[in-house]
Amino acid sequence: MNFLGEAYLLETDTACELYDVIAESPILDPHSHADVVEIVENDGWNDVWEVEAATDHYVWAAMRKRGVDEELITGDAPNREKWNALATVFPEFAGNPTYEWIHLDLKRRFGIETPISAETADEIWQETKRQLQRIDMQPQELLREMDVEVICSTDDPTSKLEYHERAVDEVSGVDIRPTWRADRAVNIETPPWNDFVDELADSTGTATDDFDGFLDALATTHDFFQEHGCRASDLGIHEPVSRPVSKTRARTIYRKEREGRSLSEREIGDFKAFMLEYIGELNVENGWVTQLHIGPLRDYRTKLYERIGSASGGTVSTQRIEIAENIRHFMNVFDEECEIVLYCVDPTQYPTITTISRAFPNVSVGAAWWFNDSSFGMEHQLDYMGSVDLLANHAGMVSDSRKLLSYGSRFEMFRRSLANVVGNHVERGRIPIEVAHDLVEHIAYDRPKKLFGF
Repeated sequence: MNFLGEAYLLETDTACELYDVIAESPILDPHSHADVVEIVENDGWNDVWEVEAATDHYVWAAMRKRGVDEELITGDAPNREKWNALATVFPEFAGNPTYEWIHLDLKRRFGIETPISAETADEIWQETKRQLQRIDMQPQELLREMDVEVICSTDDPTSKLEYHERAVDEVSGVDIRPTWRADRAVNIETPPWNDFVDELADSTGTATDDFDGFLDALATTHDFFQEHGCRASDLGIHEPVSRPVSKTRARTIYRKEREGRSLSEREIGDFKAFMLEYIGELNVENGWVTQLHIGPLRDYRTKLYERIGSASGGTVSTQRIEIAENIRHFMNVFDEECEIVLYCVDPTQYPTITTISRAFPNVSVGAAWWFNDSSFGMEHQLDYMGSVDLLANHAGMVSDSRKLLSYGSRFEMFRRSLANVVGNHVERGRIPIEVAHDLVEHIAYDRPKKLFGF
């Protein structure tokens, strides 16, 4: 089989037929880390390192594993030297999805089919640098060329969304929406929490000296995001906590933390449980989807975190968290009240989130996430989820990416994986081909469009 050829990831003629049905479907991306400033300013990039690696911790982690010095990854070395270092070890990435994604980007966006290596580094650098000067390689043009219909960024509640406002007038053909990311409001045990409370007061003009003011200020930001087209909240959780907690109890914990007194583990858990339920109530009022990203143990490698900070490639996965019992109260409080999408970072937790989805009509399994967003991980998840819940209930693909060029390649990998999974069902006599056509089209486009209300 040719590298990234027409049958890439497609094992049968039926899979090829099904991929043809969805290959050109517009992209709906309900969860990304899009740089809205980059899109609106539309200045483009200077070189292939900026495009492919400057913001991609998947690339960084793989380079570290192959012995590349940090100065040539996130340090101050010139981009040309960083690209050469990446190209030198890139053949050793084979088998990892990063190898495919970047080659897909080069092939689909630049027309470059030459494999990346030390020998081809200069050729690819020069050719991509030349093409990046063209108007049609600017961010807005590329989004239109990839047929990105909707993209949702991830935004702190205190954001003024100035660039989202500009995008309405300055970006045509692409609907750019914010997502209300509430981690900093919930994580009372982290040092930046008090800073967030002060920023929230400044951004809303609402005093947050007391708990009622804090809640009112959060609600103000929620409504502000609603006015700017937001359709979902998002919350990153290591281990969920959900149980009945009174407002009086939460108020006491709030006051204690604001006064600088230490909190017990129970108090931290109670505050998080109250806030999770409060966020759910806000989402019901505005008709939003509640997205919960569960499981990552962030910043696990201390040296890396201290040198570079979060989102640098030092997060790990663990089986040792409780999901079912810990989220039971929340699921029952919001049973049929609002749409909920569950993502988990550890594939051993698919049975838990999938059976929860099976039990609640308003709950959906989200895309295979983080360490699982490879063809292997996607197919595994789709096969399991479809056998227990319903494939038609899958929430669809998200890019979860900071890198604009990756939207096309990640969605292509998902669509090919989806076509392969459903194609195998057809080949085994489990699904009629006509039903398979409708199913892949539904998951690739219709389902996320309806679920998120785009």
